[in-house]
Amino acid sequence: MAGDTASKPTADTDRNPEHVRFGERVRDLAAEARQARETFDPPDESTADERALECARDGVGPVVSLYIEARTGGRMVEFTETEFQLLHRTLNDWLTLYARCYEVDLDADFTIREAAEVLLKTHNVRDTAQLLTCVPARR
Repeated sequence: MAGDTASKPTADTDRNPEHVRFGERVRDLAAEARQARETFDPPDESTADERALECARDGVGPVVSLYIEARTGGRMVEFTETEFQLLHRTLNDWLTLYARCYEVDLDADFTIREAAEVLLKTHNVRDTAQLLTCVPARR
């Protein structure tokens, strides 16, 4: 998406220090998602809702919040292509784990912007995860 990534690859020393800090946060969130993905054991039915909420609150929430923070308050943080790909992958890792809590195999592929728009409309990260993944089905 135009404006989401730096126009050309640059060394961190050539970037705005605030943009570098955002990139560091992206890498930290990506590492957390990778660890969660590698150690994930699906919950039993009695704890599925609780675990799904944790994936939404502790995973999806921070990733989407970082993107929103990078795009508001007069900021327009330019992520490197790698950082933006990590942001995208991190969001989708958490949404995939969220769905797996309900025994649904989902190869999530949502954009970070799409998730941010849903969160800004719902003001609820669990609703955001449910609306994006359609898991669990609405009653």
